[in-house]
Amino acid sequence: MKCDIIYWSKAGKENTLGTVQRAVKRARELKIKHIIVATCSGRSARILLGKAKGLKIIAVSHQAGFARPGGQEMSPKDRAFLIRKGVTVLTATHFFGGFGRAIRFKFGGLEPEEIAANVLRIFGEGVKVAVEIAVMALDAGLIPYDREVIALGGTGEGVDTALVCRPRHGKDFFNFEVREIICKPRIR
Repeated sequence: MKCDIIYWSKAGKENTLGTVQRAVKRARELKIKHIIVATCSGRSARILLGKAKGLKIIAVSHQAGFARPGGQEMSPKDRAFLIRKGVTVLTATHFFGGFGRAIRFKFGGLEPEEIAANVLRIFGEGVKVAVEIAVMALDAGLIPYDREVIALGGTGEGVDTALVCRPRHGKDFFNFEVREIICKPRIR
C-alpha cells in the first residue's frame, strides 16, 4: 500500500483546515465512520463538522479543572451547539493525566502515564493527543471496539496531526495500533 503523508512545516493551528480535509478524505477512502477530535473551545470540532457530513464526530475537550479549578474551557453555548449538530462531546480525566499527575504535583517525580505521554511526544504533541483521546473515547464507549478510527490532535490550539488507528481500552494500552499517519508537523 502506498499512502502520502503530509508534513507541515511547523506545528500549530494554521494547519487545522488542511488536517481536517485530509482526515475526512482518508476516512472516506477507508470507509471509517468515526473521527475523534481534540478541541478545547470547540473551534476544531466546528471546522470538522463543516467538512465531515455523514461521519460520527466525537469531540474531546480538556478535563474540567484543567485550566482553572472547577472551570471548563468550552463554553456552555459552544458545547450545546456541537451537541445540537450531532457531535458527541466528551469531557473526562485525561488518560495520561489521572491519579499519577496528582502524585507528581504533590510529591514530584514522574509516573508511568507521564513517561508514556513523553515517549509519544517524540513523534509530536499532536500524536500524543490523538492517541490519548482515542483511548478516552473508547473507554467512554463512544466508538466501537476493534475498528479503525481517525484521531486528530494538535499542538497548542487547533489540530495539526491526524492518525488512522485502532484504539484499545486504557487497560490494554500497549495493544493500541497506530496504523497510518495522515499528517503531522515536521518540526515543533
